[in-house]
Amino acid sequence: MEDTKLEFRDNALKEVAKKAISLKTGARGLRSIIENVLMDTMFELPSEPDIDEVVVNEDVITKGSKPILVHAKKKKQAST
Repeated sequence: MEDTKLEFRDNALKEVAKKAISLKTGARGLRSIIENVLMDTMFELPSEPDIDEVVVNEDVITKGSKPILVHAKKKKQAST
């Protein structure tokens, strides 16, 4: 939607799966886990037009760290 790439590192995906299994949830649980870790980023992204990519690693899932924001070398124009 914001023309930004989203990358989940393999170790992050494994931790999401482990968390879902421990919570005994299915696909909705997976969605909930991912939405929770990306909630702040989803709201901040529209006001940050120079973000090219969001990277989710293991620490984002297990430690509550913020996703890695990769800034574009060249600023994107804000959509109207």
